Amino acid sequence: MPKMKSHTGMGKRAKVTGRGKIVTEQCGKRHRLEGKSSHVTRRMTGTVVVAKADTRRVKKMLGR
Repeated sequence: MPKMKSHTGMGKRAKVTGRGKIVTEQCGKRHRLEGKSSHVTRRMTGTVVVAKADTRRVKKMLGR
């Protein structure tokens, strides 16, 4: 039986913390930043925990 391969693209985007939570960069900070106010773009910096609805799918893609 072949081994399950982890999704390499997801491995670059998300990481698992020591307690098992999945964190990613916050979305919406790549383009069209002129239209967004500075406090919105500052709020988008840093990492966030992945939504509960997506955790099962992301964990499967990471091979966990």
